[in-house]
Amino acid sequence: MSYSNHSMGSGSRTARRTFEFGRTHVVRPKGKHQATIVWLHGLGDNGSSWSQLLENLPLPNIKWICPTAPTRPVAVLGGFPCTAWFDVGELSDDGPDDLDGLDASAAHIANLLSTEPADVKLGVGGFSMGAATALYSATCYAQGKYGNNSPYPVNLKAVVGLSGWLPGSRSLRNKIEGSHEAARRAASLPIMLCHGMNDDVVAYNYGERSAHCLSSAGFRYLTFKAYDGLGHYTVPKEMDEVCTWLTARLGLEGCHS
Repeated sequence: MSYSNHSMGSGSRTARRTFEFGRTHVVRPKGKHQATIVWLHGLGDNGSSWSQLLENLPLPNIKWICPTAPTRPVAVLGGFPCTAWFDVGELSDDGPDDLDGLDASAAHIANLLSTEPADVKLGVGGFSMGAATALYSATCYAQGKYGNNSPYPVNLKAVVGLSGWLPGSRSLRNKIEGSHEAARRAASLPIMLCHGMNDDVVAYNYGERSAHCLSSAGFRYLTFKAYDGLGHYTVPKEMDEVCTWLTARLGLEGCHS
């Protein structure tokens, strides 16, 4: 499946849509609860498959929340309905962004995090379309508001994006530079991006361009890792580096269970 050969459907945006999210899977911390991360699956997947992988990571102090996206028609699949955090027609800087879908998913993530204990650090991460949604959440956090201008309610401490891209990249720099507070939040938010150089679904250059765009918008605390020979999937080496990065950035105890 390629994200690039189809153009966006002409869906009307007159009424704000409501979305029904699927089942949420939770992986409880095996040690002291120090951080909670919402992790987002890719297009057509669900929260269950990632919860199993995350449960086996040597991160005993993290609680993982793995929601399932709403099922909706997706333009890149010719309108075929499947689980998707937002609608996508093509991955390009000129393609329109489904802001209603992105805002609804970012708000769902923030709601899941908003009931966590005050002393627990909060983060969001994801794979592919889930990574795109995590990065969109990072931009909402920096601006202090969603795309629809409603206030963004949670304080993010770490964002991870694997094999993804950045929605809303065109206007991001102006939005961040236009606000002192947004620039301060952007500069202090650690983001880790990983991308396979042989990715045939979300091309490597989209990941690279997203890192550049975030960096030039003032997200200075950015790590970008390229993986030679890696396609559109994860490998143990990549997940090991994510574990090391999260342990350092979130100040977690007891890295190995």
